[in-house]
Amino acid sequence: MPQRIIDLSISIDTDVPSDPPMARPKVTYLDHRQTFGRLQTFFPGLTPDRLPDGATWAIEKVELTTHNGTHLDAPWHYHPTMNHALVAGGERAATIDEIPLDWCFKPGVKLDFRHLPDGHVATAAEVEAELARIGHVLKPLDIVLVNTAAGDRYGTSDYLDAGCGMGREATLWLTSRGVRVVGTDAWSWDAPFGATAKRFAETDDASLIWEGHKAGREIGYCHLEKLHNLELLPATGFTVACFPVKIRAASAGWTRAVAILDD
Repeated sequence: MPQRIIDLSISIDTDVPSDPPMARPKVTYLDHRQTFGRLQTFFPGLTPDRLPDGATWAIEKVELTTHNGTHLDAPWHYHPTMNHALVAGGERAATIDEIPLDWCFKPGVKLDFRHLPDGHVATAAEVEAELARIGHVLKPLDIVLVNTAAGDRYGTSDYLDAGCGMGREATLWLTSRGVRVVGTDAWSWDAPFGATAKRFAETDDASLIWEGHKAGREIGYCHLEKLHNLELLPATGFTVACFPVKIRAASAGWTRAVAILDD
């Protein structure tokens, strides 16, 4: 059966405001002339004129955190322990190299929350209503992707403050039904920090901070952040592949997330 692949990932890019200034990636590009000295260390006496067009190799030096670009967060990112709702006393949170690969290649479901305002914290009732609208009953290990207003604003100066977030209640509603991988096209699974900071200033309630992430303390789960092109997906009828780079004991791993559709 013919298949179509939709790229759900952003690029690692120095010039796009995809992260706060202190956390942005840095890419240094070395072209085919700049790397001759590196090649010459392996072949003493070699001169550029002895190579086709005098060209060596192009390479890039990249400075990253594991949370730059499109990435999959492991429960270790949210809290040192997980599964307190499932195991008495909880257990050590899983790192990215411990995530079952079976979680990362599953049927996808898209929730269209583009109408929700920036900074809104989505509730379980809103998740239920959207699933009812699209006529889908969640199955364990479905990968749930949230299309927010942030998707259209990637690459702009207000991307970090764009889109709704998923609250503790909504997150636990999903994970209690067997969902273990979710994702968003916003900078964070939670509401933008600016909106959360205002709520915290008004209430002095620290439980509002990173509430969707911290739900991973109760039931361990992973989420994809900074997805792209979610508006191109149907509500159902596709498979998500989001295998993370295997970094020992890390809190996240980069992924070239894609959706596979049967045409």
